[in-house]
This record gives sequence, C-alpha cells and structure tokens, in this order.
Amino acid sequence: MIVIATSDKGGTGRSVTGSNVLYRRALQGSDVCYVDFDFGSPTAGAIFGISALTRGTTAGNGTHSYLQGRSPNEELWDVWRHSDRPDLRQRPPGTGRLALVPGDANGGEFPSDDAMIDRCIDLFLRLRGEFEVVLVDLSAGRSFAAEIAIAATSSPELVTVPTRWLVFHRWTRQHILAAHGLVHGERGLLDIGEAHGRDRDQFIDDIRFVRTAIVDANAPDLSGLRQEQLAWLREANRGLQQLAAERGVGRSTMLGSVPLDPVLQWREQLITDSDVLASHVANEATSEAFDSIAKKITDDSAWEPM
Repeated sequence: MIVIATSDKGGTGRSVTGSNVLYRRALQGSDVCYVDFDFGSPTAGAIFGISALTRGTTAGNGTHSYLQGRSPNEELWDVWRHSDRPDLRQRPPGTGRLALVPGDANGGEFPSDDAMIDRCIDLFLRLRGEFEVVLVDLSAGRSFAAEIAIAATSSPELVTVPTRWLVFHRWTRQHILAAHGLVHGERGLLDIGEAHGRDRDQFIDDIRFVRTAIVDANAPDLSGLRQEQLAWLREANRGLQQLAAERGVGRSTMLGSVPLDPVLQWREQLITDSDVLASHVANEATSEAFDSIAKKITDDSAWEPM
C-alpha cells in the first residue's frame, strides 16, 4: 500500500507523525519504507536519528536527483542499522524492515514533466513490491510534489494499487480551514486528481485527516488552569468541532489524532518504548495514538465510503 502524507501549512507535525506511525507499523511486524518527497526541507533523516541525513543526502542520489534523472537510482537506508540512537539500533524481535529513501540536501521545488512522472511510477512500483507500506511525505501546500504523486498514482500502472492520503492539521481555526482548502479548494487535491482522470467521489474516499498537538480540555494535567481558562478552552474546542464538521474535516473524516507531547514539540524524533516506559519523557497516550493510526492505515473498515 502507498500512503501519501500531506498538509497545507507547515508546522502540522506531518513528518514527525508520519515517521512515528511508520515506526510503529514496523514494530507491529510490517516491512515499511519512508520516502522523503519534501523537496524544500528533506529532514526525515533527523527524525529517524541518522546524522548523515539530517538535512537530506549529500551523495546526489536522493529523491530530487532520481526524479530529475540525474541519478539512475535512489538511496535506501536501513534505519535500524544506521540510526545514531541506541534504542533504535536494538531492533526488537519480530519487527519488520524500517527503511528511508531520503531527499537531496539543498534541494527545492521543481515542476514535473512526463519523464519525471514515469520515474516516480517506477519508484513507487519497485518499493511497493518490496514493502507492505510505503509512506510518501510531501512538501506542504499545493506543491509540485503533490502534483507528481497524484499524476503517478493516477497512471494506468498504479491506479489499481491501493493508495491512501493522510492530510495533517493542527487543532486551530486556521489549520482546519487550510486542511479543507487543500482537499476541497481551488487547485486542491480533488481538482488536481480530476485533472489527471480521477473520479472526485472515489478520490475523497481515499483521504482522511489526522489532527495533531491536541489538548484534551478534560485532562488531569490541566487542573492547574483557572476555571475561566478551562471554560474558555472547552468552548473553543466546541467551536472548532463545529467548524471542522461544516468544512468536511470532522470526526467522520478523521483517521486519528495525536495529543500534544513535549518531546514532539521540542525535539522532533521517534518516540520509542524507552522514551515512554524507561525515561518517562514521552506520554504513553502519544505512542498509543501512533499505534492506532499505524493499524488503521490498512484497515478497510476505517476507510469505508463516507
């Protein structure tokens, strides 16, 4: 299965959430691969703890070079083997492969052509044959990366391959409106898909939203807030729920949500069981949220037509 991760605004936690979801899927036993299509900021290597790829690869074999025909093939890194984090190098028994295809350092957005689309199709087909889940992390917004991914997955070679889209957004008014616009707005995903021959109604069934940095107004750790602050927070949350429902970003279209976690806010990284159970720097609810989304991405019942 191919999973495309996107967002209309930066700062949604798209990359760090996508990385953690894929990591959890590997822990569940699946062979998985993360493909960095964030052409302007290919920093997935930093999230996986691979210092050689902090800002993308410098070897000239990243996704930019491959798609533009400057490299005949792409780099593929084994995260279990190359991560600098000791708790990641201690691969638990029964886990699947966890691979990363990095972007090129010092890259940027670029328009596509037919040859580039063909190379993208070839890349997706080869990775799909090797991995159970391939997650492609796009640049934020209406990017050339999104155009390439839609064109490739709408091609005759890939149109029958299961492809699902995750649209990430924070739980704010601006982010809800941006997520709605990215999917339903002018030159949004549905418009681009239709231009490449996709049926809008079928395409929308392949799209789900993921909320990030969610604050639970009823959580015990908010007990230190004044009653007026708690009342305001709950009222604001009700307003956001209404706005999300009106804009097609409500619970019926949501695959999952990730709570606000200091580790994700201050150091974007994979949250391991050691972070939760040994050092206690990360919250158990966060790892449980990643586990849930990791299972749902291939659970057909979570993707039934709306």
